[in-house]
Amino acid sequence: MFESLSDRLQSAIHKMKGYGKITEDNINEVMKEIRLSLLEADVNYKVVKEFTNTVKEKALGQDVQTSINPGDLFVKIVNDELTELLGGESAPLNLTGNPATLMLVGLQGSGKTTTIGKLANFLRKKHSKKPLLVACDIYRPAAIDQLKQLGKQLNIEVYEEGKKDPLEICENALKYAKENKFDYVLIDTAGRLHIDEDLMEEVSKINEKVKPQEVLLVIDSMMGQDAINVITGFNERLPLTGVILTKLDGDTRGGVALSVRHLTNVPIKFIGTSEKLDGLNSFDPSRMAGRILGMGDVVSLVEKAQDAIDEKEAERTAKRMQSGKFDLDDFLRTLKQIKKMGPLESLIKLIPGASKLGLNNIQIDPKKMAHIEAIVLSMTMEERHNPEIIKASRKTRIAKGSGTSVQEVNQLLSQFDQMKKMMKSFSNGKFKMPF
Repeated sequence: MFESLSDRLQSAIHKMKGYGKITEDNINEVMKEIRLSLLEADVNYKVVKEFTNTVKEKALGQDVQTSINPGDLFVKIVNDELTELLGGESAPLNLTGNPATLMLVGLQGSGKTTTIGKLANFLRKKHSKKPLLVACDIYRPAAIDQLKQLGKQLNIEVYEEGKKDPLEICENALKYAKENKFDYVLIDTAGRLHIDEDLMEEVSKINEKVKPQEVLLVIDSMMGQDAINVITGFNERLPLTGVILTKLDGDTRGGVALSVRHLTNVPIKFIGTSEKLDGLNSFDPSRMAGRILGMGDVVSLVEKAQDAIDEKEAERTAKRMQSGKFDLDDFLRTLKQIKKMGPLESLIKLIPGASKLGLNNIQIDPKKMAHIEAIVLSMTMEERHNPEIIKASRKTRIAKGSGTSVQEVNQLLSQFDQMKKMMKSFSNGKFKMPF
């Protein structure tokens, strides 16, 4: 997401950092690039105008002109204003009800039903509590079946009464949730191809009857600026508490994310980052601004690691690394835990300075990762613990067993040996390249 915008903004900022001081001429040149990059990212033109005017005004302020390093101060101004544009502070969910009720609304095709499954999964993981999914989309063919299938995949219960009146279904679902001590009730409402009176009447009645703590609008970010009209249309009839932007991983422009809060005053609460059922992240404006400007997002990286990596296992591995006992069996376990965190390309982009090191566009072939895993799995436990015993005949057997070549086996053993030497240097506190 934001790849094109991120590249253009970083290029403009790099140019500014190259100037000894900030003048009106060079700020005009850089702001022109920033303005074009925002417009090309499909950010609303009013938002672009206001943003660039504010940045320019602050960049020409006395504090910047007298600063020892005006380029760095300019980066801070852009980062601060970008954070403000994205909403300033993250907007947490209101989960005070007993049970807390969340109603999801949106147009057909926005990914609403899949998103409600992702949100239930997110809440269960984050708060270790019990969610109930409620099927109230009685019009779209197979909508109820789709929700039931999602519930089955996630092992989350789905409440449904077929094609009954949605208001009645909601009332009955809330009674059922209270009786069975569910912590969250997530209501999947009907969508339409466009905003119409029937749709608005139905969701308004459900809102009045259920009085949910959260009314979340699911929007397809690929809609571009038309998404603003959809948000405004829903917001006129419903007390929207937040927006969930889906398919942001498929839209490298992402301009709607930079326009929503400023134009509608409705906060973005979640973004869809993949099609997987754990591909929903809470939205944090400052962290997103940092990612757009190539500053990375260490907090997200740590959160992914906490979700995927077993703490005791990580501690055991760290001790073995320090003692020089780290072997190919430890390496295999570590590889499996890293894979749980998601695609390596996505993880690399969260590292601060990744773009400066040319890592942002790195492509990691999943087949090569699978080959590495297959090679280690084709070894005996003795070979994993003592890779130095792996000579020619063993290499041939391992290559055949893993469907790879002897050359690939040699390459892995060589890289593992270099890695062990590097670890030893780190643990001694004297890092030096081992080759």
